Amino acid sequence: MTNNNKILDLTPLGMKFTVLKTGADTNGESLDLHWELLPGCNMKGPFVHIHPYAIETYEILEGEMEFFVKDKWLTAKKGDNLTVPKGVAHTFRNPTDTTVEVYNTHQPALKMEEYFEDVVKVLNKVTKNKAKEFTMNFNAMLHIGVLMNNYRNDIIAVKPPDFAVRVLGFIGKFIGIKY
Repeated sequence: MTNNNKILDLTPLGMKFTVLKTGADTNGESLDLHWELLPGCNMKGPFVHIHPYAIETYEILEGEMEFFVKDKWLTAKKGDNLTVPKGVAHTFRNPTDTTVEVYNTHQPALKMEEYFEDVVKVLNKVTKNKAKEFTMNFNAMLHIGVLMNNYRNDIIAVKPPDFAVRVLGFIGKFIGIKY
């Protein structure tokens, strides 16, 4: 479990999260994060996904970014708020040359804290702790597949297709990858 003000360093993906309120702090009602999305964040991803049992909200504190929601890209800037209902496909990116700051919540918290902590572990393994470069190669896909299979109540891939991610996860688990 994370602690308040713990930094979850996802730099290889272009992000840093600071935990503001854990699920334990809110009796499971929400996980509250402060995001820093570095310039160019997620231009290669992250994958389009859904949260089957949680609502995700975003408040843009600084900068401008883009969200893919359902089937179209939207631009959001400082002061804008966006709510993604349960089960709606979405992703985000920072196509600008400045860092974007976001207040993000997952309601309820479910196991999203643990998911993000495990994403950090995946990044450390597949980048060999370089914290600079992330390449979506076959090894990374196997690790992410195992991770995603562990958190199916929290997050499910839409693009790439969930079926492909699940198969990669089964292969990864079969060869001994664990999270």
